[in-house]
Amino acid sequence: MGETLRLGYVGCGFMAQKVHIPNFASIRECRLVALAEVRRKLGHKVQARFGIPRLYPDHEALLGDPEVDAVAVSADWAIQGEIARDALLAGKHVFMEKPMAISVSQAMGIVEAARRSNRQLMVGYMKRYDAGNELAKAEIDAFRASGELGPITFARNHGFCGDWVAGLDAPMDTTDEPYPRTPARGPDWLPAEFLPRYLQYLQQYTHNINLLRWLLDAGDRVGVRAVDLDDDGYTGVVVLDMAGVRAVLESGSLSHYRWDEHTQVYFRDGWVKAWAPPLLLRQVPAEVEVYRAGSQQSFTRPIPRPQAWTWSYRREAEHFVRCVLTGEPVRSSGEDTLTDVRLFEEIYRAYLRGRGVL
Repeated sequence: MGETLRLGYVGCGFMAQKVHIPNFASIRECRLVALAEVRRKLGHKVQARFGIPRLYPDHEALLGDPEVDAVAVSADWAIQGEIARDALLAGKHVFMEKPMAISVSQAMGIVEAARRSNRQLMVGYMKRYDAGNELAKAEIDAFRASGELGPITFARNHGFCGDWVAGLDAPMDTTDEPYPRTPARGPDWLPAEFLPRYLQYLQQYTHNINLLRWLLDAGDRVGVRAVDLDDDGYTGVVVLDMAGVRAVLESGSLSHYRWDEHTQVYFRDGWVKAWAPPLLLRQVPAEVEVYRAGSQQSFTRPIPRPQAWTWSYRREAEHFVRCVLTGEPVRSSGEDTLTDVRLFEEIYRAYLRGRGVL
């Protein structure tokens, strides 16, 4: 492909303008050559600010551009998977925001398109690219290999959220044009009145389950043991089996000035814990704690080096560019993401069965 990735971007919303477009534009090996936005006035503003050569009225038009090697997508949850599928079938590599899909059937169509086109499909699970989480995983892997802390006995992710924007001051162009929306089609079995709750829970906690699976090297060896969610379909506890490890997801909301999320993997004789920063707090990775029990108990707070001051969103963009240019497989592939989509359908089936709906 050469030494430079020619990227087309689809969408000019909040995450596109505040996070993804600036990050891709700042990577030396990446050149933004095209932009697609159905809101024409907004598209022109963003095109001018970033100096993007070509503006298209929709993603179909952009996909016909032979100078575009890869496409990044930020769109409504219901349609960004369809845009990604179209891009893959057009022969483009794809970076897309999570959730990859809102149903297993939609996800399978997207992954099949990647297989047929032999193109890279990367889902934006930025937590896998957080330098602190990378360090936590390295510690967990080392303890599993050495047996120093004994076997893993339990894992948990607590996510009560809070202020995720953290005062990010990146520019944001706006117009009076209406936000483009497409009616969402969820899983066929899901009653329509529960679709908004399902989508809210999916888009928020797909990150958390994906991170737990990655830290535990669980792959697709994951099932749902128990679901206890409130009437809002959001607050509560889910118990999962991740490759033989009991893993708990604690979900809820909190009006917190920072970000209330941490992930902890327990061994028989200690733990590894990672505290997540607010999502848009730049240059601050997760904080890591290692506790060793036994006769000589200790706490250590290792710091990721040389990535002590880095941003997970920037690092995921760099990863995508590098993988497309070198052929290295991406860390958060569409195929791997199929498991997350499956699990959220299973969680909501159990939730609705418990309510006597299914």
